[in-house]
Amino acid sequence: MSSQRELTLCEAIREAYVEEMRRDERVFMLGISIQAGTFPHTKNLCEEFGTHRVVDTPLAETGMAGCAMGAAQEGLRPILDFMYAGFSYFAGSEVFLQMGQYHFLHGSQHPLPIVMVGTCGVGRRVGNEHATLPYGMAIHHPGIKTCMPATPYDAKGLMKAAIRDDNPVLFLWHTNLMMHKGHVPEEDYIIPLGVADIKREGSDVTVLASGLQVHNALRVAEKLKDEISVEVVDARSFEPFDRESLLRSIEKTTRLVIVDEDFERGGFAAEVSAQVMEHGYDLLDAPVRRVCHPNIPVPGGYIDVYTMPTSERIEEAVREVCR
Repeated sequence: MSSQRELTLCEAIREAYVEEMRRDERVFMLGISIQAGTFPHTKNLCEEFGTHRVVDTPLAETGMAGCAMGAAQEGLRPILDFMYAGFSYFAGSEVFLQMGQYHFLHGSQHPLPIVMVGTCGVGRRVGNEHATLPYGMAIHHPGIKTCMPATPYDAKGLMKAAIRDDNPVLFLWHTNLMMHKGHVPEEDYIIPLGVADIKREGSDVTVLASGLQVHNALRVAEKLKDEISVEVVDARSFEPFDRESLLRSIEKTTRLVIVDEDFERGGFAAEVSAQVMEHGYDLLDAPVRRVCHPNIPVPGGYIDVYTMPTSERIEEAVREVCR
């Protein structure tokens, strides 16, 4: 029988690290300030695994990414922690071109198991580079699997799947969910990459979201429960993306709102909108609505809450498509 214990999202990620590093001695970590445990998901890992498996690096993302790629080519399974996911842009060539295309360019003969980790998300007043969500960039380039958990349960299961995968995986977690608590079983489990999850069933409109925005969507669904029945679908993975689960939901509700904290233009929400129009146009009774960050840099200070998707903006979109 599963334990009913609760962990924070960071504790769940850390537990995945510990279990997988115990299971497979090829797994090691490298990144910025991970020995000191600047974020709780790497706290005290050195005590068990030592500095040869929890490796602090200089603030040099290109070198970090090159080191991780070389280690993976030699049979190791590195976990590369950028601290903030937006810092991955500094290693853009290594991450988005070389890592992602390596498996393809070598005829699928050479696996490249690398997990790239970083926190991101608007609403912490940390400014552009620290808040930027790079999954839109990642899914544009072939070969990089990309995911973001909304709950501690999903965080542990997705991380274990990512570590065991033979392809590069970009694992993002939202800074605002760092201390969010939820049920995590003690038993070993994984959540396959590319499988969405219905966080709340409904019949009038589907809201597709990820990370922090899943919780905003759930708040809207609860608020409107006596007026509009909202089904909340957590994408969990951006690549591979579970289009089939989304289309099944739309077949039931006939309406879709996509909540995407990334920039609106050319982002994940735009891609999903296009796929739904191509594969599910006849299922829709209203145009798809997007709730995204506008096409401006993420502002610093307190004004970032005026640009990010919010429960109020999601509710407005839900009401509009249900008119």
